[in-house]
Amino acid sequence: MNVIIYLLPLLAIILLSMPLIPVYRGVTTGVKAKRAVIFNIAAFFGVCLIAILLPFGGLLSAAETANAAAAAGSSAGLGYLAAALVTSVSCIGAGIAVAAAAPAAIGAFSEDPKAFGKALIFVALGEGIALYGLLISILILNKI
Repeated sequence: MNVIIYLLPLLAIILLSMPLIPVYRGVTTGVKAKRAVIFNIAAFFGVCLIAILLPFGGLLSAAETANAAAAAGSSAGLGYLAAALVTSVSCIGAGIAVAAAAPAAIGAFSEDPKAFGKALIFVALGEGIALYGLLISILILNKI
């Protein structure tokens, strides 16, 4: 019984990551793309099935998880983990956005010096993602 409690969430994580496999392989057209769509639909319905079976199977009840969380004192730890994840993922996203926008802005500025203001706006929008993540992590830390 305890093994099922750990395997079902692991299965849900695997099913949620399944749509990334065709993206990683670079599948865009043809028969492989049709298989990728079927792959994504199967993963979606698999996650839906697990979400339906967990509460009805009696494997996890809200009272048990609340008591276990209160006993372990993990709510503060999960809050710190959430704040760290928000900050790190938003900074990675901002880095990807700036890595794409900054070279294009430099290229546009080298061809037309009047385009500097417009190009700078796109680079600043990418940096805004990191600021939003930092703001959300500060709000999370204030609730702990």
